[in-house]
Amino acid sequence: MLQLEYVKATYGEGTVLHNVSLEAREGMVTCLVGRNGAGKTTTLRAIMGLIDTPSGEIYLDGESIIHRPTYDRAKAGIGYVPQGREIFPQLTVKENLLLGMEANRKVKEIPEELFEIFPILKEFLDRKGGDLSGGQQQQLAIARAIISQPKVLVLDEPTEGIQPSIIQEIGQVITRLKSKMAVLIVEQYLEFVMEIADYCYVLENGRIIMKGEPENLDQEKLQATMSL
Repeated sequence: MLQLEYVKATYGEGTVLHNVSLEAREGMVTCLVGRNGAGKTTTLRAIMGLIDTPSGEIYLDGESIIHRPTYDRAKAGIGYVPQGREIFPQLTVKENLLLGMEANRKVKEIPEELFEIFPILKEFLDRKGGDLSGGQQQQLAIARAIISQPKVLVLDEPTEGIQPSIIQEIGQVITRLKSKMAVLIVEQYLEFVMEIADYCYVLENGRIIMKGEPENLDQEKLQATMSL
């Protein structure tokens, strides 16, 4: 389980997150939603140690990781897919996957189960990542993150720039993955969130203003928050 307790995050002298607390549990898809500039990506960057967090705590399975460097958080069990996917375009699909294995040296070869989840990747193993479509790149980015068998999968805007049919496939993959790990997603596409989320946090101006199961959220307030 991933837990944030009263996390403050800063860029220079500016505070972006104000005492943010949330948790992502195994067996659940947890979504963090909010309009542009609310602090969603900053929250994920705080989790990964990519931004200053002068106060608060971040726990992974009860152990504090807030002072660990980014690579150590990955090795501890956080798989991260940033906004824009950030695959290596000049490397092949296979080479991208092999790099993902570096976070867990116990994984010696690409598991066949990965190709059951993402069959297109087996077909394109020798193709350069940059030659894939946006949806295929997203699948590769998720596959690269989960090949190390993380405890938590963190996804930043997984539906961005992807056609509707692939969005549906990614939703099915995420739902499948939650049985093996906690999944935390930052997303603006509310329809997608409502379909796959087990629990939601709503962020506004760096503060959590609502939380709960999707069907129990104040839908009018949620829509108003997203459209501000």
